[in-house]
Amino acid sequence: MDTKSKYSYGWVVVAVGALMGCMAVGAMFSLAVFLQPMTQDTGWSRAAISSAMTLNFLIMGVGGFAWGALSDRYGARLVTLAGAILLGLGMVLASRATSETEFQLVYGVLIGLSAGTFFAPMIAAASAWFDRHRGLAISLVSVGVGIAPMTMSPLAAWLLSVSDWRTAQMTLGILVWIVLIPASFLIRPAPTVSDTKSGAVGAEAPGMTVGQALRSSAFIVLSITFLACCATHSGPIFHTVSYAVGCGLPTMAAVTIYSVEGIGGLAGRLVMGVLTDKIGAKTMLIVGLVLQALGAGAFVLARELPEFYTIAAIFGFAYGGTMPIYGVLVHHYFGQRIMATVFGAAAMVSTLGMALGPAIGGWIYDTYHSYTGMYVGSLAIGIVAVITALMLPRVRPAAAA
Repeated sequence: MDTKSKYSYGWVVVAVGALMGCMAVGAMFSLAVFLQPMTQDTGWSRAAISSAMTLNFLIMGVGGFAWGALSDRYGARLVTLAGAILLGLGMVLASRATSETEFQLVYGVLIGLSAGTFFAPMIAAASAWFDRHRGLAISLVSVGVGIAPMTMSPLAAWLLSVSDWRTAQMTLGILVWIVLIPASFLIRPAPTVSDTKSGAVGAEAPGMTVGQALRSSAFIVLSITFLACCATHSGPIFHTVSYAVGCGLPTMAAVTIYSVEGIGGLAGRLVMGVLTDKIGAKTMLIVGLVLQALGAGAFVLARELPEFYTIAAIFGFAYGGTMPIYGVLVHHYFGQRIMATVFGAAAMVSTLGMALGPAIGGWIYDTYHSYTGMYVGSLAIGIVAVITALMLPRVRPAAAA
């Protein structure tokens, strides 16, 4: 395959990765749309139904590590094919659940497990196709996650308008099969490129085992940074609408803050992806983490909708643009051969931060009847993320291909 053909097909792999992330995350988070009709129809409690999402995060984190290892060994096509089958199966079986426990296990375990098959394997698969535009390619794969709430959630809402929740959920599962099973066959392994050419550095050069990688200082510092980064933004993402309502904004207006964050996140992924290739991954990670910390802390000053919009745009730009850079850094430090495994392990650590933010934010509000402590705490954790990122080994911008 010549160079031009290689990079042309690489963008196909990027598009498939974005599509898979969009459908997988969108299907998982569609539970928020189904919550009210499910409680009305079944009498199940909201807490019981929502606990399936807690299981989703836990299973997705652990499963992502395992799927990443399988992807490095057997390839992303086989792993994502298995994920597409499991995701559709989980949606279909969940739609037929007859008890809270059955629903929690099916939706929480099967869908959480399947969701972990797409992110790390596709980040690794896309990165293998690029030398010059690797940062942009990885960022574009992650765009699918960013647009999921704007696409799959409205689709789920429309299905609910024309059918009951069971039929709507089953329809989503069948749609997953129709779209993602054929899409998985479009994934091809990239032409072999040595890790020396791809930019693996220092002790993380070719020949490093997974065990050595997971014990390395680069992985430990990167994982701590990833965890602190997610802990910084997870609380504000989850609680800002409630905070805005508490400031006197109408609920519908407060919800639009999420849309502004989402648009900012899409812009962040594109702009920071391009700059990562030009300036370097570590530099752009630090810039993103600084903006994220300041944005998280600034919410405490917001009272009116324009203030919320301004802060949300900056905050969304920062965390949306920062998240894909971790994949670029994993490739730089550990090379392509074990990338999906190592990135899956780092992402598994980061899910702890995602899980802690909403829970701690809720505890702070219940205890002090104010979100001020949460936003100040997010700012502090964001500063910790910046400090740990400064300890990362420096890497060069990708060489031109």
